[in-house]
Amino acid sequence: MIVLRSDEALAEEVRRELAWDSQVNAVSVHVAVANRIVALTGTVRSYAEKVAAQRAAHRVPGVLDVVNDVTVLARADERSDAEIAAAVRHALQWDVRVPDERITSTVSGGSVTLGGTVELLREREDAEEAVRALRGVRNVVNDLVVAPRRIDSRKVRSAIEDALARQAHHDTRRIAVAVENGVVTLSGPVDSFAEKRAVMGVVGHLPGVVAVCDRLMLPA
Repeated sequence: MIVLRSDEALAEEVRRELAWDSQVNAVSVHVAVANRIVALTGTVRSYAEKVAAQRAAHRVPGVLDVVNDVTVLARADERSDAEIAAAVRHALQWDVRVPDERITSTVSGGSVTLGGTVELLREREDAEEAVRALRGVRNVVNDLVVAPRRIDSRKVRSAIEDALARQAHHDTRRIAVAVENGVVTLSGPVDSFAEKRAVMGVVGHLPGVVAVCDRLMLPA
């Protein structure tokens, strides 16, 4: 029988996770939990810190969803949109993980919108990560499109098996894989956030995957 922790216990676990994460100033982030849904409010110094707080909350077993209403504070030395656009282009050009020549950006009020087409879902995510921590960026809208390509569900499962083998887990039968129109849906139980991250990460590197629907379940 699985015993679910109370919302109060989950909130305390999230606060501890935020305090542990060196990317987040936990004092300025407030946590509330209702029906296992975490609401984050408060202020942070950068968009990267806002995303780090969100990821920290998701790492806590038992958390279902996270509402991220944290506000990114403006700085006295805030960059202009033109300066941010130049920094975004520089960051994309210097990041070997992304095809910078196929990516466009639009900057308005510190919000960066990425457009264009990439070959891999991982490239889409890496492009966002490349600009997320730039000074002056207050939000990132990722409109990058993954080029469509046929996906073999057997290759998806094989890649997951390899990833879990590296994590010292070998039983992949509990993870169900469904593929439709480039969207890979993963469902079933995983033992830890690290195992979940390994599975999600390897699927993102497969050609033709345009999105991953995450229905993997962490222990309560």
